[in-house]
Amino acid sequence: MTILEMLTVFFATVGVAFMLLASFGVLRLPDLYTRVHAVGKAGTLGVIGVLLGVGFYFGSLLVLAKMLALIGFFLLTSPVAAHMVDRAAYLTKVKAMPSKAPDELAGRYDERGRLS
Repeated sequence: MTILEMLTVFFATVGVAFMLLASFGVLRLPDLYTRVHAVGKAGTLGVIGVLLGVGFYFGSLLVLAKMLALIGFFLLTSPVAAHMVDRAAYLTKVKAMPSKAPDELAGRYDERGRLS
């Protein structure tokens, strides 16, 4: 087994493990906000691992550069998407799990969903 094959297997396995962890988070966590957090973090790391595995599998510098560009795209867009899903859930009054932490956004949004 060559070094590139070992790197491919390693990164693909780590990526799939993070995706599996994200799916467990979706199944086991108590509310939408924590589920989105699990998918946003672990899912992104899973995609990064798989993309690195693909980049090393083909062994071309051009393919690896494209995979790194895709990784940068995911790192920029995934947190924004998770934030927007959480914000939409908050504005539609999806209940969070009961906690002792105060709701610091209560009363700060107007009817159109803008901060006041």
